[in-house]
Amino acid sequence: MTNGPGAGIPAVSTAILAMSRHLEVRDVLKTIVASARELLDAEYAALGVPDDHGGFAQFVVDGVSAEQWKAIGPLPRQHGILAAMLHNATPERLADVREDPRFGGWPAAHPDMSDFLGLPVADGDEILGALFLANKRCPRDAPSRPDGCGFTEDDERLLGILAQHAAIALTNARLYERSRELTIAGERARLAHELHDAVAQKLFSLRLTAQAATALVDRDPVRAKDELHQVAALAAEAAEELRAAVVELRPAALDEDGLVATLRSQIQVLDRAHAARVSFEAHGVRALPSAQEEAVLRVAQEALHNALRHSGAESVEVTLSRDGQGALLRIADDGCGFDPGAVRRAGRHLGLVSMHDRAGGVGGKLTVESEPGKGTAVEMEVPGG
Repeated sequence: MTNGPGAGIPAVSTAILAMSRHLEVRDVLKTIVASARELLDAEYAALGVPDDHGGFAQFVVDGVSAEQWKAIGPLPRQHGILAAMLHNATPERLADVREDPRFGGWPAAHPDMSDFLGLPVADGDEILGALFLANKRCPRDAPSRPDGCGFTEDDERLLGILAQHAAIALTNARLYERSRELTIAGERARLAHELHDAVAQKLFSLRLTAQAATALVDRDPVRAKDELHQVAALAAEAAEELRAAVVELRPAALDEDGLVATLRSQIQVLDRAHAARVSFEAHGVRALPSAQEEAVLRVAQEALHNALRHSGAESVEVTLSRDGQGALLRIADDGCGFDPGAVRRAGRHLGLVSMHDRAGGVGGKLTVESEPGKGTAVEMEVPGG
């Protein structure tokens, strides 16, 4: 790769566009590191985000295999040259990092590095992280040199441009994640209200009904038996409300298991918990941006809740299939159906507004098809990344 100023600007532009496509902090960090390494044709690249305790909250590398990284051991501390970049906000360009008096060595499994280029990633006076490269590759048309080729002033300028835009991308990603946290907090507050309104009331009725049954056992066993049947029914309803709340409070499973596995697991729970048969199929689904995966999961939960609580369906079929770069979710039931227009006119939404908002919020589209007596089909399309 040729890295003169003329050839470098288009590459910087490509790298900036790549960074702007991501909203998750971890994805942005990985894109910054990969873009920097490719841009300057280095063997290794890394970016560390400091914590408040002398270490790194996040540390992303490129050019090191997962096996190598595991063998290296714990994350580095903020010392030596890394500390200098984090505390002084000045670039560091060295012919051989091992000869610098601040160099403190590295673990046995660490790859050997010589020439070094590091820059802070800063937003105003706040240093967000330290971005650095090692082992510049020699151009193909250049004679090989035993001491390597080394990073140039042009490399430092190009990396400086990238670091400035990396700071913007990282700040935007942090703001996005903070916004999501606030949204999740709002959802938890809403769920708390729902638990109070639904489950708490059922438990209160359950207690009163149990007391009535106790009082009737001796003088009217038949009525007591009826009351006990009511106790069982109320307990089942309360358990169902709690189950729905627990399912909705577990989006973290998306990060661990992915969308397909999370949906399959939750649908298996619903299939066991309800009289209706609930099935799930997935066809060639690719990983989606995390915001889209969460929106798909939430829409599926809302549509399943409607089908199982309100439609009287005997069968609910959920399918998730690949649709170009994105995905298509479909939840179809054979229940009583409804007139969407009449529901809107009556001011009842059945979660439709929420589902439309979730789909639109990630650039997707939601359609609902239903007629009285003919079941309901909810479809959600998301564009992918």
